[in-house]
Amino acid sequence: MSMTFTPLTPTIAAEVAGIDLTRPLTPGQVQAIDDGMDRYGVLVFHDQHFDDESQFAFSRNFGPLEISSGGEMSKPGEMRLKLEMADISNLDADNKLRAADDRKRLGALGNQLWHSDASFRAIPAKYSMLSARIVPPTGGNTEFADMRAAYDALDDATKAEVADLITEHSNAYSREIIGFTRQDYGAENQDKLRPVRHRLVRHDPRTGRKTLYLSAHIGAILGWPIPEARAFIRDLMEHATQRQFVYAHQWKPWDFVIWDNRTTMHRARRYNDLKDIRDMRRTTIRGEGLTAEQAQEAA
Repeated sequence: MSMTFTPLTPTIAAEVAGIDLTRPLTPGQVQAIDDGMDRYGVLVFHDQHFDDESQFAFSRNFGPLEISSGGEMSKPGEMRLKLEMADISNLDADNKLRAADDRKRLGALGNQLWHSDASFRAIPAKYSMLSARIVPPTGGNTEFADMRAAYDALDDATKAEVADLITEHSNAYSREIIGFTRQDYGAENQDKLRPVRHRLVRHDPRTGRKTLYLSAHIGAILGWPIPEARAFIRDLMEHATQRQFVYAHQWKPWDFVIWDNRTTMHRARRYNDLKDIRDMRRTTIRGEGLTAEQAQEAA
């Protein structure tokens, strides 16, 4: 049975059937998934019963894996999963629900902001791949925004204005929005919070299209006063997340969703995380190069 791709919205996301991703893939199947990602930006697969090792094996078809940022900043004994597996859950290392004042729970609320994974790295992420192991009975959806369609819909004057802008991204900027400060990360993690630079408009060489590269991790535009830069980025975020550009995924157990961080943004939605378990496990494929020249202190 060959794979079929069924569009879920006019501009973004497709449901894929006819393949078991937990088994070894042929080169043709890998290429078909890559081609689907180029076209849709988000691919949804149902009934993919991964364990961590089979998810690692599948993911490596598309490039080397990133170490999760949570893993990089965690202390020994705090990790529930391997370093290459981002723990998108409300569980601690003992598989118990995190308390209301748990620092990691509070930090994870930043996932509810529109963002692109690992845009705080000088070489940002390529694909993210999220496996739904346990889902809450209500809430906890994930929304995806099509940044190519958002760019296409800009007026000509705004396209000219954003064409050559360089932004600065840091995890500290996004967590500042929900009340954290750089000092909350500890002296040992300050180097990981240094801003990195990215072009605000990226060109997709695979499709020839341009895309807005937006994220909650943006805190500055080079050459702009900070208040003006942040107000402008907010306007662009509001434009890019209009309903016509967004696909909302309602999770079922064993759903597996892949998205392209270079051409989409996403955010998690609220659920009762003090009562209901949401155990999601994400592998992330490293990007392939810089989008902008880095400052010496951000290299």
